[in-house]
Amino acid sequence: MTSVARKNLFEDIPRFLVAQAGIMFAVSLVTIQVGLLNGFSRSVGVLIDRSAADVWVASADMVNLELTLPIPAGHLKLAQQVPGVERAEPLFLGGGIWRSPQGKITTIRLFGFDPAGQLFSPSPLIEGQVNTLNQPYTVIADKATLSSLDVQQTGTTANIGSLGVELVGLTEDTQSIASSAYLFSSIETAKAISTGGRTANLNCRFQGEEFVCSSVYEQSTQSNPALTPLADTDPITYVLVRARPGEDLPSLKQQLAQLLPNTRVLTREEMASRTRRYWIRRTGVGFILGLGAAVGVVVGMVIVGQILYSSVSDHMKEFATLKAMGVADRIVYGIIIRQALWMAVLGYIPSLMLCIGLGVWTFTTQGIMILITPITATAIFGITVLMCVGSALFATQKVTRVDPAIVFKS
Repeated sequence: MTSVARKNLFEDIPRFLVAQAGIMFAVSLVTIQVGLLNGFSRSVGVLIDRSAADVWVASADMVNLELTLPIPAGHLKLAQQVPGVERAEPLFLGGGIWRSPQGKITTIRLFGFDPAGQLFSPSPLIEGQVNTLNQPYTVIADKATLSSLDVQQTGTTANIGSLGVELVGLTEDTQSIASSAYLFSSIETAKAISTGGRTANLNCRFQGEEFVCSSVYEQSTQSNPALTPLADTDPITYVLVRARPGEDLPSLKQQLAQLLPNTRVLTREEMASRTRRYWIRRTGVGFILGLGAAVGVVVGMVIVGQILYSSVSDHMKEFATLKAMGVADRIVYGIIIRQALWMAVLGYIPSLMLCIGLGVWTFTTQGIMILITPITATAIFGITVLMCVGSALFATQKVTRVDPAIVFKS
């Protein structure tokens, strides 16, 4: 019966090619939508995944990696005093307006960290070295953002706000699809850029019976003022913590939360999950991409169903002959289902290869990853088979109602 299914399938090549084109379209649409969802989900949390921090300390108001309020840098020293903490480092997130040498502007997201640290790094670097960021007003960018930054190579100087910076290195696969261009610098450079070249002094005095402190900001007359070390009163965004080997993380989280008021303490996995959940659920990205995949399945079922229904109609006398000979219905149905399985396999393989090639191209040229994992590929193959078999069941309804007597009619 397998040979009969193949014969019916390949008998009309133009019709077969139309069917395969429809299946390829449907499978490609589903694969691309799911791959984009996987790539999007991965990109928004990739910096968290790659950090060596066991615990992230953030503001109690933190929503996701980039949407949060600052915390005092003094929390860093307090965290270092907690038993069970092996190392703690600051991470600063800021933003600004990048102006290229040609005058083009774009928004950027600046990550300030300790270049000599161990818990955060914009790896993998493809050009330059992280320790170069120890030089004042130097930054590293993801190569995928060079076009939006309007620069072509390292060594280029540009401005963030009123301050000049030099691009000294390139990294890859660090950029979030959902965000402005990422730049990485030392925390001192990030601090200077965030204050626009202003310096802050803390003035404290007794006012009646109260001790009152206020910050006084002074604008530097230099284009790029000298960098100043991080002070306890400076704002930072996160404290990254590495636990001692064998330390119980839930217990360490509880100690940090008790010591540091108005903070939220999360493990690396919890931090990444929180960020991804925000982007996929609260922004509707997951719904839109899922809807696109569902449309692909419906389109595929309609096309395959029409092709199989036409094929069954063209071979109705052959099916009636088989029924007149006493062949069981399940065998007749098996012929149609085998046709559907052949269509599924022959449509899936080229579609998957096309999507993999498209994914390589989009990542290389745009920095957008269409992530097709083995689990994704297997699941999409299952969807393809169900789509084609479901269409075959629709086509079998015509065979169910056929009268074997039509064999003897002229």
